[in-house]
Amino acid sequence: MARESVLVTGGWASTHLEEPGTVFVETGNSDSEYRKGHLPGAVWIGWDEFQDPLRLGVIDRQEFEKLLSAKGIGNDDTVVLYSVNSNLLAALALWYFRLYGHRSLKLLDGGREKWQRDGHPLTSEETVRQATSYHAEDPDPSIRATRDDVLAAIGTKNLVDVRTPDEYAGRIFAPGFAGEAFAPGNNPHEVAQRAGHVPGAVNLEWSEVLDEDGTFKSEQELERFYTRLDRDRGSITYCWVGARSAHSWFVLSELLGRPDVKNYDGSWGEYGSLVGVPVERGDGPR
Repeated sequence: MARESVLVTGGWASTHLEEPGTVFVETGNSDSEYRKGHLPGAVWIGWDEFQDPLRLGVIDRQEFEKLLSAKGIGNDDTVVLYSVNSNLLAALALWYFRLYGHRSLKLLDGGREKWQRDGHPLTSEETVRQATSYHAEDPDPSIRATRDDVLAAIGTKNLVDVRTPDEYAGRIFAPGFAGEAFAPGNNPHEVAQRAGHVPGAVNLEWSEVLDEDGTFKSEQELERFYTRLDRDRGSITYCWVGARSAHSWFVLSELLGRPDVKNYDGSWGEYGSLVGVPVERGDGPR
């Protein structure tokens, strides 16, 4: 997929704000910054709105339809997503949209931070969009890996652990939290019984695909970064709760056009608590 078909610059975005058929969506953990100021016409969809609190993981098809209908998003709209932290949660949201069959999707390259640094406008004016009747498709299994897919992929596919080297090696569970312990806050999405990685997984940290300004590196640089992956094998990305791995899925699938790339949204939060599955520790092959 061509870079320009899934990434937009601030210049492009500034000429398409509040344009009919284009919907800007800011996402993240908290809407505090959004309420202070957001791209004119952008709607807010929090990370938690995509989550089922009982089943854990992404909401089902019917709830996804209700959510997008309430936000005033139509099936034919071009949805441009952005967030803080170099679009980390925006990439996850894009993956959710893609999972349920939305076709026209883009990321604002560099996210909210670059938009602000470049002096583009923000507004605190409330965005009100007319409700729609959104129709979602069944979840697309070609971009989503389950725990069984991961187990079957050991030794046969590229397993891509995009966490930090310390998480991968099993020295910590999540950045800043040492030892054999639960993740911060005992969030049910962030609990695992043990640390380590899936056997045979290679460690390619998600943030290494970004330039200093938070934009994506060139295709040539990205291809060099992923030379450890066998092009003749499919790939499964995973992290802690599926967000960082969705970012890497975006690079491999949407920017580089690699075939058969799946995001394991259960990630280590699920795999690290499964009984009887193989786990490795240590730095692994380099």
